Amino acid sequence: MLEFSKYQGLGNDFILLDNRHQKQPVLSPEQAVKLCDRHFGIGADGVIFALPGENDTDYTMRIFNSDGSEPEMCGNGIRCLAKFIANLTQKQTEGHFYRIQTLAGVITPELLANGQVKVDMGKPEYLAGAIPTTLVPPEHKVINEVLTVADQSWSVTCVSMGNPHCVIFVEDVDSIPLETLGPQFEHHRVFPQRINTEFIQVVNRNYIKMRVWERGAGITLACGTGACASVVAGLLTKQIESTCTVELPGGLLEIEWSPESEKVYMTGPAELVFTGKINL
Repeated sequence: MLEFSKYQGLGNDFILLDNRHQKQPVLSPEQAVKLCDRHFGIGADGVIFALPGENDTDYTMRIFNSDGSEPEMCGNGIRCLAKFIANLTQKQTEGHFYRIQTLAGVITPELLANGQVKVDMGKPEYLAGAIPTTLVPPEHKVINEVLTVADQSWSVTCVSMGNPHCVIFVEDVDSIPLETLGPQFEHHRVFPQRINTEFIQVVNRNYIKMRVWERGAGITLACGTGACASVVAGLLTKQIESTCTVELPGGLLEIEWSPESEKVYMTGPAELVFTGKINL
């Protein structure tokens, strides 16, 4: 029997597993796909493993998406992981933080007194080679570049938060046919490692609305790294301020890009849904 906890951050839901006893995930990607199935499994956008720390970190995070692919990291997921670890270790102290090794580098979530989690997401990358994308030469930034998808020209800005994002600003985000456009962006030939795609409507300079198609998971109710990338893209295109509320279908995230440190900080909720055991 496999013991698990299910958490959600703004409706972006994950199966969390205590994997501290070994350095490799206890499940294969194929097993993760089965657990994520919403009809025949537990149901989730991904499976997150809490592994032993590496390189002087407290823990290591690995994640398999619902399609079995492995992203570099996940913003909503790392908030859920912080709450999961706090429950495992019975440390719910305000101001307690963890240094977590991910495939995108070391990420530091902090437990706040109001139950939310603030995450130091690190510095964004802007050069095409870091995204990666072949839309422009590797040493160039991808800001308001034209990309043709579904026989339509889109102005795109690309940012890496350790994982790749393509941000498109639109007049009405609710009118975007995300279920048809999302896969075409994700698998476009200019994105050799596929891409997360965010459609953004600027309400005012401190508030944006976002819908997302996540690489490997499809339409989700929220994407933490996508919210961070979208605020960065809004600053690069001079449309918003450095502190911004991001409205997602699942709720609100507060994003701040510090001009001093150049780091992005994300604050939002993470909640336990239920715990259980399942036969593999």
